[in-house]
Amino acid sequence: MKYKIYIDGEREEEILIYAHERNALIDRIEELILRQQRDIIAYGDGGVVKLTEDEIFCFVVEEGRVFALTERERLQLKIRLYQLEERFSDRFVKINQSCLVSVDKIARFDASIGGSLMVTLKNGYKDYISRRQMRAVKDRIGF
Repeated sequence: MKYKIYIDGEREEEILIYAHERNALIDRIEELILRQQRDIIAYGDGGVVKLTEDEIFCFVVEEGRVFALTERERLQLKIRLYQLEERFSDRFVKINQSCLVSVDKIARFDASIGGSLMVTLKNGYKDYISRRQMRAVKDRIGF
């Protein structure tokens, strides 16, 4: 097997693999590439932070700015919520106009007297599911 690496700051990054057949090594390389594309750069008090999607509990919009909430931190992002929704549609669900939550990080749902549903995440964050998003959430969660 041969490989070549070219470092060129002017060109778009690209990875090409020529193989006789698919194997475990190619699967692993593909997994690493896809995981790298899903990392997010966030900004906090301590500077710039690289987040993996497993660390993120939800994305929220507050005062026109988008934040990623982790178990202990609230970090600002420089990406729009609709872009995050497209990028992470397989693991996150939109619960209202300003919040995407990780399906894996949902702790429980609570019904209120008015018929609305509140979602509580494992980090303690709580938010309401809008009527408009209720069907999509129910379909994704399976209840």
